[in-house]
Amino acid sequence: MNEMNDLELKYLKSIAHQYPNIAAASTEIINLQSILNLPKGTEHFLTDIHGEYEQFNHVLKNGSGAIRRKIGEVFGNTLSNKDKKSLATLIYYPQEKLDIVMQEEENIEDWYKITLHRLVQVTKTVASKYTRSKVRKALPKDFAYIIEELITEKAEVSDKEGYYNEIIHTIIRIGRAPDFIIALSNLIQRLVVDHLHIVGDIYDRGPGPHIIMDTLMKYHSVDIQWGNHDIVWMGAACGHLPCIATVLRIAARYGSLDTLEDGYGINLIPLATFAMERYQDVSCDTFAIKYNTDYDTKDLSLDMKIHKAIAIIQFKLEGQVIKKHPEFEMDDRLLLDKIDYEKKTVRIGGQDYAMSDVEFPTVDPADPYNLTPEEEQVMARLRQAFIKCEKLQKHVRFLYSNGGLYKVHNSNLLYHGCVPMDEEGNFKSANIDGRRYKGKELYDVLDNYARKGYYAQNDPAGMRKAQDILWYIWAGSNSPVFGKDKMATFERYFLSEKETHKENKNCYYSLIDNEAIINKILMEFGLNTEKSHIINGHVPVELKKGESPIKCGGKLLIIDGGFSKAYQGKTGIAGYTLIANSHGMRLVAHEPFESTQAAILRESDIFSDTTIVENAYERILVADTDIGHELQESIKQLEHLLEAYQNGTIIEK
Repeated sequence: MNEMNDLELKYLKSIAHQYPNIAAASTEIINLQSILNLPKGTEHFLTDIHGEYEQFNHVLKNGSGAIRRKIGEVFGNTLSNKDKKSLATLIYYPQEKLDIVMQEEENIEDWYKITLHRLVQVTKTVASKYTRSKVRKALPKDFAYIIEELITEKAEVSDKEGYYNEIIHTIIRIGRAPDFIIALSNLIQRLVVDHLHIVGDIYDRGPGPHIIMDTLMKYHSVDIQWGNHDIVWMGAACGHLPCIATVLRIAARYGSLDTLEDGYGINLIPLATFAMERYQDVSCDTFAIKYNTDYDTKDLSLDMKIHKAIAIIQFKLEGQVIKKHPEFEMDDRLLLDKIDYEKKTVRIGGQDYAMSDVEFPTVDPADPYNLTPEEEQVMARLRQAFIKCEKLQKHVRFLYSNGGLYKVHNSNLLYHGCVPMDEEGNFKSANIDGRRYKGKELYDVLDNYARKGYYAQNDPAGMRKAQDILWYIWAGSNSPVFGKDKMATFERYFLSEKETHKENKNCYYSLIDNEAIINKILMEFGLNTEKSHIINGHVPVELKKGESPIKCGGKLLIIDGGFSKAYQGKTGIAGYTLIANSHGMRLVAHEPFESTQAAILRESDIFSDTTIVENAYERILVADTDIGHELQESIKQLEHLLEAYQNGTIIEK
C-alpha cells in the first residue's frame, strides 16, 4: 500500500471505533443522508447593537418577526389578529405574560387548555425542519419526554385527539401548566432561529453591553464579527492604555460610566478623584454629556470633569503610540504639539484654527504627550481594574473564541466595516509591522495580531506590539473595521469649523454598487460570485434620506440602520436585521422600541417593514449549506469504511 492508502486506512480505522460494524456505518449513512434533505435552518443577522439591550433582547425573542410569521402559517384565518398578537407576546415573555393573565383570567383552566394546544401546534411546525435528535437536544430537561410525545405523530394511536387532550388535561390538573407554557415558549424561541450572526459593535453608547454579552454567552449557536467598538474594548481588556482611555472617554461622553462601574464593577474612584482635584476650577464646557432619559443629572458636573480629564489622557497616549509606530501613517493625528496657547489656535493641514478650549492643566507644551505622575498613577490603577475584572475577561474571551474580523458562512461573507480600496477599486494596502498587506491578507494578519494582543503572554514584547496594532484596528485609516481617513475626535471637541470634523469614508463605500467590485471582493475571499452575498454593518443607512440598505442588486446588504438611539435621528428607523431561511433572504426594518414593559402590557411588538431580498426558486436544503458539505464528506468516508468492511480490509467488531 502506498503512503496515501496507509493514511486513509489509519483514518478509517479511527472512525471504525465509532462505527464498529456494517450495521452501525449503514445507519449513520442513512441518518446523514436524511439530514441533507431537510430545509436549511434559519440564520438571524444583527449588527451595531451598541448596548441597546432591551431592543436587542426583543428582536432576539421575536426572531425579527419569524415567530409572528410562524403563528400566521399555523393558524391562518382561524385566529384573530388580536389572539395572534397575544400568543406571540406570550412566546416572547412567557413568565411576565403569565403573571398578568393569572390575575385577569376568570377561567384559567380553559385559558391553559386553549393556550397549550396553540403552543403545541406552533412547536410542531418549528420543529418539523429538524431531525428528531436535534429537537431532542433542544428540549428542556424537565419536560423533554412529554413535549416529544405531544409533537410526534403517533400512527399507532387510534384516538389521537383523546390521547393528546389527556396529556394536556393531566399537565393542568397537577399544576404544571405555567411551567410547561414557559418551557414550550422558550423552545419555540430556540427552534425558530438555528444560528445567530452578530456583525459587530456590541459595545459603547447604550447602557447594557454587559447584559447583551451575558445573553449571547447563553445563546445556543452564535458567531461574532468584531466591530471597531468591540476591538477597543478587547484592547482595554488586554490592559492597553490608549484603548482603556478611549473606552472611558466614550462612556463619559454618552453618560454611561455606570456600565463600567455597575455592569463590570470597575472602580472609577481614582479617575473621579483625579478629575475633581486637577480640573476643579477648569472650564469643561466643551465636554458636554450626551445623556439619555435614565441618566442622573446630579453627576453632570463631575462627569464633565472626568470626560475632559480622560480625553486629554487619551490624546497623549494615542500620540505615544503614533510616534512609536511611523508605519501606522497617522502623523496627522499628532495635534497636541500643534497648539499655540497664546493665540489659542491649532495648526492642522497647514492652516490655523481657533480652539474653543486650551485650558489643559496637565499638558506640558514642551512635552505634550507625556503623562503627569498623577495621570500615570490613575492609568496604572485603571489598567489593573480592567485586567482583573473577571466579568469583562469572561466576555472578551467569548468574543475571541466565537468571533473574528470576518466570516465566510453558507455563501455569505460577513464583516463589520469594509475591504479598504483606492478610487480605481484596487485593494488598498496597510503597513503592518513593516510589511504591506491588502484584501483578505490584511484581514487575516490583523485578526492574528488581535489574538496575540490577548494571548501571547509568553512573549511580552510581541504582545505589546500586538496591542498597539489592536488600537490601530480601532482607529487606523487603513483598518478594515474603521474605514475612514481619520478619527476626528480632537476636531469635534475643539473646533467649530464643520469641515474639520469630516471623516471621509474609504472609497469602498462609493464603489459598492459596482458589480465588478463586489465580485472582486467575493473572489478574494474564495466565494462564488453568482450565489454569494456580503453582509455588512458599521455605517448607518439613512433611510429617511432615501438611502437603501440593498446594494448592487442584493449582492451586498448594509444592515446598520440605527439600533443605537444615538443614530435614530439620523437614520429615521431603529435598525435593520436580516433573516436567511430555506425560502431565501428577508431584510427587516425596525421601528424604535418603546420598552419591554410596553411590549408585555400593550403587546406592542416592534412594527417591522419587511423587504424580500431574494426568493429561492427551490427550497434551500441542508445539503446546500457549509454543514451539508461537511456531512457529504462524512458520508463519503463512511462509504469507504463500509467498503473496507465488505472486502475484509477492516474486520467488523
